[in-house]
Amino acid sequence: MTDRSPSTWFVTGASSGIGLALARATAGRGDRVAALARDVSVLAPLADQHDDRVLALRADVRRPAEVDAAVARAMEVFGRLDVVADNAGYGLFGAVEESTDEQARAVFDTNVFGLLHVLRATLPVLRAQRGGHVLQGSSYYGRVAHAGVGLLAATKYAVEGLTEALVGEVEPLGIRVTLVEPGPTATAFGANLQVAATIGDYDPTVREVQRAIAALPPEASNGPDRVAAAILTAVDPDRPPRRLVTGSYAVQEIRAALQAQLDELEAWSGTAAAVDGAAAA
Repeated sequence: MTDRSPSTWFVTGASSGIGLALARATAGRGDRVAALARDVSVLAPLADQHDDRVLALRADVRRPAEVDAAVARAMEVFGRLDVVADNAGYGLFGAVEESTDEQARAVFDTNVFGLLHVLRATLPVLRAQRGGHVLQGSSYYGRVAHAGVGLLAATKYAVEGLTEALVGEVEPLGIRVTLVEPGPTATAFGANLQVAATIGDYDPTVREVQRAIAALPPEASNGPDRVAAAILTAVDPDRPPRRLVTGSYAVQEIRAALQAQLDELEAWSGTAAAVDGAAAA
């Protein structure tokens, strides 16, 4: 779209992976970017390259005051926000029983409560503008789960449910919302993955999945630049998708999971319908 006016982006998790790729892609096409990271030194080359179009902001999404300050600074410099990419997050691998309370709470603090902090800080701006687009960082694990990813999937399922409600709340205010559901992507996600202590009974399931993931060839993961390009494609239309899945593997996994759910729903629909009717006196 050559006649497109520049947009202002607010991107969390911008120091690596999809967040960094998105910051690069948006700045590269002439948009303005407020890029949030706990370590902004990684963003220095991008800020130097694009001068006043990139604002690197140090913030931890787990700390609401830091997010609020980042929004205030972005508004001071750019005057508005058009797209909020709520992208920060990390993974926890291990059986549900193996994960400690501390590990479970920590991953929810970033992946769910961190996302909430960003929403609470940015939605007042978008509401006042009566416009904007929120990109919610989910995953194909927001609709699929297997052994070993229970806690990670729990955070993404929480984001999905929260977002389904959010859509109905903000659409009348001119705010669009898209869940971004990437499949396996070549990022630092694996290097930053937290791993729970092991229980031997789960070796045939959880550890087998872990070995299978480790054995995947590099080409099994999509490049973050390609994911960023797909996100830009989904943001520009007047009617963006509610969900954007990236990668053929993710499409295949989600399709299979949805079909299995539909098949089971149909198989047990008679039992479901049998409870209809008034309660017995």
